[in-house]
Amino acid sequence: MEIDLGNRLRYVRTRHKLSQRALAKRAGVTNSTISLIESNQTNPSVGALKRILDGIPIGLADFFALEPTVSKKAFYQAKELTEIGRGKISFRQIGDNLLGRSLQILYETYQPGSDTGQILLSHKGEEGGIVLSGRIEVTVGDERRVLGTGDAYYFESHRPHRFRCVSRTPCEVVSACTPPTF
Repeated sequence: MEIDLGNRLRYVRTRHKLSQRALAKRAGVTNSTISLIESNQTNPSVGALKRILDGIPIGLADFFALEPTVSKKAFYQAKELTEIGRGKISFRQIGDNLLGRSLQILYETYQPGSDTGQILLSHKGEEGGIVLSGRIEVTVGDERRVLGTGDAYYFESHRPHRFRCVSRTPCEVVSACTPPTF
């Protein structure tokens, strides 16, 4: 049986309410290292995985012995969404356990001036979203657009991308990513 290391790490990280950045800082690795592992684009050595898990903290044995259950829950109250963002960007995920799932849905809130960082994101899959309020600048590869209420985006996630709130009020977006690699 093959273990989905990336989703398992994401599951453990989100259960401990850590962002990718917070875990990277604790473990002494780059954000992109955590992102690449969680998107199954790279497999860490045992030593590197142990160092990352020490940042949670959870031991290797407990990490591999963990048997998360696939949630059968169909409905969620607003207060039940799982916060996986930090700081000026809120990523509220539907469900806390994405193991065994093929879709990730987020309710995103960007405070004025916030962005996903100077290093563009890139991961496996596809993603799309629709702007509910505010204005957000979306960069995908060499393209850049400012989207407003009702505007949408959809692209292959391996294309480098970035999001930046350019409005004076918070920007709200509902997005989906398949497979759940963010």
